[in-house]
Amino acid sequence: MDTTLVRQATMAVQAPREQDAVAVIDQAHLRSKAFGISTDDRPDHEGLAIGHLKDALEENRFLFQHAVPVMETLYGQIANTHSMVLLTSALGTVLHSMGDNDFLEKADRVALVPGMDWSEQAKGTNAVGTALATQQPVTVHGDQHYMNVNHALTCSCAPILDPYGQIVGALDVSGDHRSYHHHTLALVRMSAQMIENHMFAGSFPKAVRVHFHSRPEFLGTLVEGIAAFTPEGRFVSANRSAQFQLGMSFGALQAHTFPSLFNLPISALFELFGSPNAAPRQLCLHNGVTVWCRTEVKPSGPWAAPIVSPLPEGGAQPARSGSNAARKPQLSSLGYLDTGDAQLSAVIAKLRKVVDRDIPVMILGETGTGKDLLAQALHHDSARARQPFVAVNCASIPDTLIEAELFGYEEGAFTGARKKGAPGKILQAHGGTLFLDEIGDMPKQLQARLLRVLQERRVSPLGAGKEVEVDVTVISATHKNLKELIARGDFREDLYYRLNGLVVRLPALRERSDFDAVVQKVLHSLCESCAHIAIAPQVMALLRAYHWPGNVRQLHNLLRTATVMVDDDCTIRLEHLPDDFLDELRAPTHPIAISFPATELPLMPSVGAPPPATTDEPGDDGQSLQDVTINAMAQMLRLHKGNVSAAAKALGVSRNTIYRKKNLLPPDLLD
Repeated sequence: MDTTLVRQATMAVQAPREQDAVAVIDQAHLRSKAFGISTDDRPDHEGLAIGHLKDALEENRFLFQHAVPVMETLYGQIANTHSMVLLTSALGTVLHSMGDNDFLEKADRVALVPGMDWSEQAKGTNAVGTALATQQPVTVHGDQHYMNVNHALTCSCAPILDPYGQIVGALDVSGDHRSYHHHTLALVRMSAQMIENHMFAGSFPKAVRVHFHSRPEFLGTLVEGIAAFTPEGRFVSANRSAQFQLGMSFGALQAHTFPSLFNLPISALFELFGSPNAAPRQLCLHNGVTVWCRTEVKPSGPWAAPIVSPLPEGGAQPARSGSNAARKPQLSSLGYLDTGDAQLSAVIAKLRKVVDRDIPVMILGETGTGKDLLAQALHHDSARARQPFVAVNCASIPDTLIEAELFGYEEGAFTGARKKGAPGKILQAHGGTLFLDEIGDMPKQLQARLLRVLQERRVSPLGAGKEVEVDVTVISATHKNLKELIARGDFREDLYYRLNGLVVRLPALRERSDFDAVVQKVLHSLCESCAHIAIAPQVMALLRAYHWPGNVRQLHNLLRTATVMVDDDCTIRLEHLPDDFLDELRAPTHPIAISFPATELPLMPSVGAPPPATTDEPGDDGQSLQDVTINAMAQMLRLHKGNVSAAAKALGVSRNTIYRKKNLLPPDLLD
């Protein structure tokens, strides 16, 4: 089978785990037996009358008109593999089929033809009936079919949901059991999702449709989230990817509005996307995840379906326009990222020496430390700055798709938008920079092929009979220990040494000495409604003391939410911070990881953390931070009935820290 696949990302389309698949088949066999079906039953060729088939097609007209173009594309993928593509109704009635002539004849012998009922009640365990019964994609291969007559088949099927989250039909690929291929279910699932997206696009003509994804290059692809709202902000619908990114089912989303999901009034959305061809913008979801969004709204006149402006080829962002965009700083150079931390300055000094030297760079660091920003800055400071910067996140693409994502595919590849194939990320980066993020997650079977491309500077798209020369500078990044992966046999040593011409490590945010400068840089990049956003002293002390497990990305998301919540004075206060962040700080077991000796760590009060003990600046409520510290200490001692060791452990400080403050504590609390 032609295994070329469409570009994909975070909505992984992997087959169920083997043990889960076996359990699904076992349960289906129990249901089949309960229906009174015999394993020796013969095919029923009577089926539905012609008039009934016409009625079924009429009832499913909306599904049919959006599914047939996708079925044609899918069939192009499986042509000449002794297979066929089927579309069924939600009841399991076959509505339409197309396939290889030799297999269509075999399918006719088992009544796998339009008009026939392939529900479990009629045919026992089979991919169509079982997928509809379980409401999940499934492959039924060979003797997994309940009826013996169907053992010669291998079938993969995925349910299709309408824009309201209800099953409206199913898409199936059936073939000779000897032609089974493990990519088939992935193809079917993607095709079903494409049909769902096509139906979604044809619905809600007066709704405001927001397209979003955590990575901008995946806007406009099959895996972008699409959510529809009324012009007043009430939730209307969301596709599967949107439900996944929002972390809620369709039913749960019905209780929400645009502001509750995106932490932004819908009027602000209209302002952001009111200009023609507005560029994608970053918004923060209710769960703290930052996503790139795009939509187009009309600033005046009656509301109609927004026209989504397409992204340029390769998923690059359009240039920003307007006064706000012009004055908004961009994290676009190594100099801009150098904010005074000695560790980071040393990293940047090393990188400046290898710019334009054709030396591969590998960036190490925890998740969220800004490896992608550093890679972009290195590209923008190079002679390739005007050429493409193409990023591939090796961790977010399913194993079955990353090959096509990287190397591209020839004409006839699986995509509803480009029937002439796609060049792949490596060729898209020709003349520029290829950024391989989370390289430690690249499947082992593709590492050898990537190594060959890097050595020979040639790439062969899937299905192509020729190689194409490619000129790229390679930057890779990972948060994993690649040498440990090499020792376990999960990463090729020769590829490692091909990628690590220069290895640099980004420090975690908690390890950096330039925290205040980083905060100001992030605020400046976010500040659009105010000329400057200030942070109250109490809040700044709290931010300094926090351990930031998500590093700069987490800081960015928190400040983005806070800047939306600020009042007219443009000052971030405690009440503007997310509740989950404050709840974590209130927890007595919250770790404090800042660069002070353990005996000098600031204490964590019930609402946040004060700065180091040498500071005694009044807070917003008139209380000094020294008072906040003493009150927190006293509160914890009362909670632990004067047990200094227990109180110190709960606060994350040493016993000596509490004893040094004993003159300021109520005398009844200490021995």
